Amino acid sequence: MPIHKQTKNIINRLSRIEGHTRAVKRMVEENQPCADILIQIAAIRSAMDKVGRIILEDHIESCLLKSLEEGNVEQNLADLKIALDHFIS
Repeated sequence: MPIHKQTKNIINRLSRIEGHTRAVKRMVEENQPCADILIQIAAIRSAMDKVGRIILEDHIESCLLKSLEEGNVEQNLADLKIALDHFIS
């Protein structure tokens, strides 16, 4: 069984975000109104935040539980804290 339960969901979401990003690039190339472009960028940000949340939940439900079973929680928590500092800032 794979460690990460949400891999397919995450990949699907990232593919949609990728398409959305290409659409924004086209909007810029076509000189679409800035307000419309900014709205689309906000949607992309929101979608990326959701992906990040899913990855975090998946990490807690899989990696941290596995590290509890294996007895190496301290290092896994330290790595998670570093990642969260970058993700949140």
